Amino acid sequence: MSLKLIKRPESPYWYVCGTVKGAFIRESTGTTSKKKAEEYKSNRENELWQESIYGPKSVITFSHALAAYLEAEERSETTKFYLSRLLDHFKNTKLINIGQIQIDEAYKKILRDGISASSATKIRGVLTPLRAVLEFASRRQWCDRPSFERPKVLKNKTVFLKPNEVIDLIQNASEHLRPLFIFLVSTGVRASEALELEWDKVDLKGHTATVWQKQGTERRVYLHPVIMNIFNEIQEKKGRVFRPNGKASGYYDNGRTSGGQFKKGWAGACMRANLPGRYSEWIPRGQKTSRKRFVPLYTPHDLRHTWATWHYCLHRDLLLLKEEGGWETITMVTRYAKKMSNEYETEIRDFLAGKFLAQNLPSNRKW
Repeated sequence: MSLKLIKRPESPYWYVCGTVKGAFIRESTGTTSKKKAEEYKSNRENELWQESIYGPKSVITFSHALAAYLEAEERSETTKFYLSRLLDHFKNTKLINIGQIQIDEAYKKILRDGISASSATKIRGVLTPLRAVLEFASRRQWCDRPSFERPKVLKNKTVFLKPNEVIDLIQNASEHLRPLFIFLVSTGVRASEALELEWDKVDLKGHTATVWQKQGTERRVYLHPVIMNIFNEIQEKKGRVFRPNGKASGYYDNGRTSGGQFKKGWAGACMRANLPGRYSEWIPRGQKTSRKRFVPLYTPHDLRHTWATWHYCLHRDLLLLKEEGGWETITMVTRYAKKMSNEYETEIRDFLAGKFLAQNLPSNRKW
């Protein structure tokens, strides 16, 4: 078994070419340097030799597995974001060399707070996407099935907002963010589902919208009058409903669709609405003056918890809540039962009916 270096007229790069165990090999070395190309050829011959003896598990790299994973089916923009960070870290690391030690190192290198990051952040930003790629690879016998330590996540208290707090939040939000916040709290969709919603998935006549959940399943949500009034006022109904163009329902586009686009706007609205939070103070690298920012207790995802809590307050039906919220089991929605007093029922109904729009927002508003 031997490969040789060749040049192709249409490319400045060196190529390796040859037949290995009856299979024809021709691939670019990615370099114009003959010395580096020789090194590539030598390494490639060694890999092919190992593969012929020990099988593909001995040579498949993370970059190869990731490319196949992305080609297999369409992945969400959020998933692609997390995978791109993993690729920058692992690159051509062989799958057989990715173990718990490498996972711990990835936490340090990839996450902003490193090994001190919260368990939820480690799971979301590193462990879950990496496990998905390795599970995909193991089914193709490129590696063993992954087995990693899962950081322990403490059960958090279910956080939700009362109707008056939601109204204060919306009133103090930037004008272009108000429709998004109202949509989130009145439908219970996740931020990623809302930001990926296209107008062709909105049925204004039927008062419904169809969103794709993170599990890859389709869910139809009911559009209450509070959001229907807004959608009917929006003039341009093409492409994304909540667009990163600075116009109606615009938000800051950072290439993600999980809520990071409006993090600053969310924090500002919470601060102005006097919702609970804390101030984080730090000194930027290379500077002497400290900076301070408001970190709200609530997150955009808590609007989904709010919707679920309101839903149970109105209907007292866990099965209906499970179906309309897109949860897989009844157990997952029991946390919302009996959280809110019946005394708030009228306020919730008034909010969903859109009464607060005329009473609390300017008449010359523009979506």
